[in-house]
Amino acid sequence: MKIFSKSSLMLLIISMMTASVYAEDDKYQQFSPIHTAIPSLSIAPDARGGSMGDNGAATLPDINSQFWNASKYAFMESKAGVAISYTPWLRKLVRDVYMAHAAGYYKPGQNDRSAIGASLRYFSLGAIPLTDYVGKELMNINPYEMAFDLSYGMKLSDAYSLAVSLRYIRSDLGADAEQDMQAANAVAVDVSGYMEKYVYLGESESLWSLGYNISNIGSKVSFNGGAKQFFLPANLKIGTGLLYPIDEYNQFGVYLDLNKYLVPTVPQKKEGESDEAYSQRQKDYNDMNSLSGVFKSFSDAPGGFNEELQEINVSLGAEYSYNNQFFVRGGYYYENAMKGNRQYFSMGAGFKMNVFQLDAAYLISTVQNNPLDQTLRFSLSFDMDGLKSLFE
Repeated sequence: MKIFSKSSLMLLIISMMTASVYAEDDKYQQFSPIHTAIPSLSIAPDARGGSMGDNGAATLPDINSQFWNASKYAFMESKAGVAISYTPWLRKLVRDVYMAHAAGYYKPGQNDRSAIGASLRYFSLGAIPLTDYVGKELMNINPYEMAFDLSYGMKLSDAYSLAVSLRYIRSDLGADAEQDMQAANAVAVDVSGYMEKYVYLGESESLWSLGYNISNIGSKVSFNGGAKQFFLPANLKIGTGLLYPIDEYNQFGVYLDLNKYLVPTVPQKKEGESDEAYSQRQKDYNDMNSLSGVFKSFSDAPGGFNEELQEINVSLGAEYSYNNQFFVRGGYYYENAMKGNRQYFSMGAGFKMNVFQLDAAYLISTVQNNPLDQTLRFSLSFDMDGLKSLFE
């Protein structure tokens, strides 16, 4: 008989998005992270954003903008571009968990005001052995999560653009091994906007940017035929930034992102609450649709307004560039200890030529025993205009 360690698999998935919390017993009772399905949808796929503390709502547009804010593509100077990224995940624990990501865009027509974007991500949870009751290995399964999306964005003015993305999502955590476990499929949409405007700081003309992305608003998913349903990691991201030109060759940008999951809190049994009342609240939660969950997520925290504020994650990033060819980046990401405890510094560098750009990022956790510590990311981007010029 096959035994599939679902508990081990779910612990692995949860550890992707949360860090260990060491606290007194009363703090354990307060530990209440937001629960979602398919958490890999929230993982920053590229090295540039990853090196700036998972920041990208209002950073300068690049080829990987599809994940952060697809509306930025309308401000790209090049006609088209493609990028590939690779991230070994949880490398301190396992060696075969990784994310592979590809993104690209194309600006049709001659008016240069619209853009079509696309991306494909594949998150592999590695090989998980199935054993019988005496520990004899029978076979391996390879759980995975993947998503494919398309976007269309356009400039509504010279300073503002808007984009809409449509995403197909699939998660297979071992459907072939367990008859009561099925692969989950879902569709979701993103709505994003981006604005940039030149402002004067002293005698220097700086670029101020503002961006937002409402992502993964879509259907709920189920791994057991609908008996229990889970929310996608719907998210609201708002960011702003300022790019300051030091001189003709040197530039320095500072960026701030605020993130909040648009997912309701899982019901917790209250002191003195009857089993019947608690069961009804659990049923109401399971029956709640995604759109209702978005609105409820702003006011359902057990700790009231203070706990709602704890659900806001902060990302601060900076980028220095020399002659738009050499880049040095750094950032910090903060999530409240009671909501997941992801707290880390990140750093990275990039090198850009006319044809390609190579970026790398490294994560340094500030929380003990964080499985995300020492995470590496690599990205390689190609400018289609640059490639075209080689053959002219």
